[in-house]
Amino acid sequence: MESINNISLPALAASLASPDRSKIECEVLRLFEEFRNPLLRYALSFGISVQDAEEVIQEVFLALFLHLQSDKSRKNLRGWLFRVAHNQALRKRTTVQQVQTTSFDWMEAHMQADPSPNPEERLFADQRTQRLVAVLRVLPETDQYCLRLRAEGLRYREIASVLGMSLGAVSISLTRSVGRLLRADRS
Repeated sequence: MESINNISLPALAASLASPDRSKIECEVLRLFEEFRNPLLRYALSFGISVQDAEEVIQEVFLALFLHLQSDKSRKNLRGWLFRVAHNQALRKRTTVQQVQTTSFDWMEAHMQADPSPNPEERLFADQRTQRLVAVLRVLPETDQYCLRLRAEGLRYREIASVLGMSLGAVSISLTRSVGRLLRADRS
């Protein structure tokens, strides 16, 4: 990734803004439009700030530009993007010294109760959310990563590639995690 630091973002932006864009630049822009939000959500799940997550996304797409420019493999670019985002977010979390297990703000945000239910329904929904979040927090970090990547729509094979795990390990992790969540949801 050393070569990433040698290219300035303004120079890259100017290059991308020119009317005679290369095929690579157009492909990077297309992939940026398609994957920016899922990658940003994934980076935020590492407990880093929005600003740090945005920096991670910039680094990911700068790395993608360099990857494609050097004519490297285009096979499974979605998995490749998530792998780079995973590594960059881990690096960012470490350098910012936000060594905390993980933040499930994304889960809490998705599971908030509808404002229109009555107080009893809200209480039930809040208790359910608390149970599920508590289960998520005690899952091993690898299981949490597997769940997040699956929630972003990655297939098992892609998750295995991103996390450097076997396909069987991903399957076991997701089965175990979903089972725990279902049991917590029923109680």
